[in-house]
Amino acid sequence: MNKRGHVLNALLLALGLGFVIEPGLDVATARTTAQITVPIVLGALFPDVDTAFGRHRKTLHSLPVLAVFLAYPIVFGNLQYVWIGVFTHYLLDVVGSRRGIALFHPLSDAEYGLPTGVTTSSKYADLVTVIVTALELAAFWALHTYVVTLDLDVSAAARAASEAAAGLGL
Repeated sequence: MNKRGHVLNALLLALGLGFVIEPGLDVATARTTAQITVPIVLGALFPDVDTAFGRHRKTLHSLPVLAVFLAYPIVFGNLQYVWIGVFTHYLLDVVGSRRGIALFHPLSDAEYGLPTGVTTSSKYADLVTVIVTALELAAFWALHTYVVTLDLDVSAAARAASEAAAGLGL
């Protein structure tokens, strides 16, 4: 997908996740949506920084990069929703694009994708983006409802990690 598709995906996700995390049509829902929109959009745009350096869809489109963004809020207590943008960027490139991404870079440059994608210049790119976004929202709703809430207070986890590091003399 192109930058437009990733921004569309991120904005729709932020709007949908605002309702998943804080259901309703009130100020709390609007506040939650506003709070998560910028981090999700920034996360969705981050992997394409590798167009300026490195190799596109390899350097910053890998599981090790995602792991850094997943660990960041636990270790530092901020950037809680950026990982969602990065993760859904990967999903959109794997499912919605023909080319795929190098999930295991730098260990392997093999690109992984599904045959469901379209080219970034296709007239169906926006439709595929909306369909993938709807599937992502359904998955996040299920995750939030049945597994773990997406509005976790990670500051407690960050404090626990800091205390553990201090106990180890780090």
